[in-house]
Amino acid sequence: MGERGMLRVLGVLVLLVAATGCARGEACAGWGTVAGVGVMFRQAGHGDLTGAVAELCARGECVRSRLREEEITQVNLRLPEDVDPDAGPVRLRVTAAGAARPVIDASATVPLTLRSDGCGGGSYHRGLALTGDGVLTTKIPRSLAEDWAAQVRGRATAPSR
Repeated sequence: MGERGMLRVLGVLVLLVAATGCARGEACAGWGTVAGVGVMFRQAGHGDLTGAVAELCARGECVRSRLREEEITQVNLRLPEDVDPDAGPVRLRVTAAGAARPVIDASATVPLTLRSDGCGGGSYHRGLALTGDGVLTTKIPRSLAEDWAAQVRGRATAPSR
């Protein structure tokens, strides 16, 4: 693509940004927000969960993922943007590799909350934590959130192998 083509593309992008009201650098029209449910938990106290399968379900949607060895796990389920925000069940099951029954099987009925995009739109979501007693709660302990953030920062700054 030549210089003229690049200028046209740049011009179209500038018009799109201005038309969506994002000229101030804010996310608009749902950009930057994702509908979903996430659950955070510490692996300690549940045995070796490396390779375990976590299943998170809400609003008729489910996601399954294999766990890796880490102190804190976060499992996220993306939901449709038009999801019903009213109270509904959220269920987390974690089954250790080779096990027949889940090590963790917890559920809660919770509403979703609106996460604003800063421009009059947004998406519905809910963050939960699994307590040491095996209960899903919407009150995520500060220590859990801080430790998870430190874990993510540590991965981002770890030397590549």
